[in-house]
Amino acid sequence: MNAFYKVIAAAAIIVTPLQIAQAQDAPAAPSLEEVLRIVNDGARIERAAEQRRVQDFQSAKNDQQRLLNEARNQRSQLQRESERLDQAFDDNEIRITNLETQLDERQGNLKELFGVVKQNAEDLRGRITGSLVSAEKSKERYDFLTGLAQKRDVELPTIEELQRLWAIYLDEIIASGDVSKFRSTVSTTDGNEERDVVRVGNFNLVSDGAYLTYDFDTNRISEYAAQPDGDMVSSSSDLAEATSGPVAFGVDPSRGQILGTLVFIPSLGDRFEAGGIVGKVIAGLGIIGLLLVIWRWVVLTLVGGKVSSQMKRDTASTDNPLGRIMSVYEENRGVDVETLELKLDEAILKEVPKIETALGIIKVISVVAPLLGLLGTVTGMILTFQAITLFGAGDPQIMAGGISQALVTTVLGLVVAIPLTLLYTLVASRARRIIHVLEEQAAGIIAVHAEKHGQQA
Repeated sequence: MNAFYKVIAAAAIIVTPLQIAQAQDAPAAPSLEEVLRIVNDGARIERAAEQRRVQDFQSAKNDQQRLLNEARNQRSQLQRESERLDQAFDDNEIRITNLETQLDERQGNLKELFGVVKQNAEDLRGRITGSLVSAEKSKERYDFLTGLAQKRDVELPTIEELQRLWAIYLDEIIASGDVSKFRSTVSTTDGNEERDVVRVGNFNLVSDGAYLTYDFDTNRISEYAAQPDGDMVSSSSDLAEATSGPVAFGVDPSRGQILGTLVFIPSLGDRFEAGGIVGKVIAGLGIIGLLLVIWRWVVLTLVGGKVSSQMKRDTASTDNPLGRIMSVYEENRGVDVETLELKLDEAILKEVPKIETALGIIKVISVVAPLLGLLGTVTGMILTFQAITLFGAGDPQIMAGGISQALVTTVLGLVVAIPLTLLYTLVASRARRIIHVLEEQAAGIIAVHAEKHGQQA
């Protein structure tokens, strides 16, 4: 260290004259004493810092040793505490086993009885959650049964609890067989209303001519989205208004499951819409065919009446086919038999198209309707197989649209074709009867005319 200081001092002595020679105007350089003082001060400061670091390190070392000793002492204490707790745990297990054995011996048959009570409480709780009697009773029964079913095994039921369980059983049994009326809030499409609700045993709830459903979780009474037919609804109204005596009433033995499925049964309009365009075309043709049948039936009935009236008169009238044929005879009395026969045949041929008007269209519709139904069946099956190709056959609802179209169009085609075929037969038979009368009367006229000409000859 001293050699280093001497080198620095020598360098300062050599550099100083050079700096003085190069720049005479520069400030005076420090002397050797000042340089030595600066170096000594720096060394002293460095030694003080080094001593402080050594002291700090020694202090930290002492603290680490102290902390280590404390941790070892704490570990020893915890190990002793753990051994004590393990022994206490083993002792408690032995004690618990002895107490449980003692409890089982003292409980005897009561333990088996308590198990039966808990099981019955659980069963009865599940029963009243799906019972319509709960719509009239409070939920206090359910809360009591829940607490009884969830009791610990070491807790025996009291006499009061056993008596109340028995009373709830009897109340549920008796209420399931009677008809009761009570006031309650009913949820409808227009909102909530206060109504008189009639409970028919454990089967149905009715109010104002409508069947009701009950949700135990929300304690809510509401109308079914779809109601049954009119007879069933009228019977519910009679029951709600009755005060005594027997009343005919439609009971749902499934406790609402059948009524709940009514909302899924499509209406007549829904079934018709399922037929698609083909179904609407079939229905349109059916309406047209029915109107044509009605029109021709009325016309042929009027014409048949006029022909019957004409047969009773000798004077020809041109307002009916037979009268027009007789007028042809009146105009050709002087001709020979063959000419008269041709004239009458011509007159009959003119009347036949008028009598058979629109019968061909009715027949065509009766034939085309089932063919259109077959077309709808094919297109519906095509849609079904397309749905299967895209989405698979896992969900039947995806295929329901195509199957519905296939079935509905087939039904519509048959519904249109069968009645139209029968009606066409009736109308055609009436038309043929009129034509037969015309031919018969024309043959009679020719026979009379031939007889007269034979006598003249």
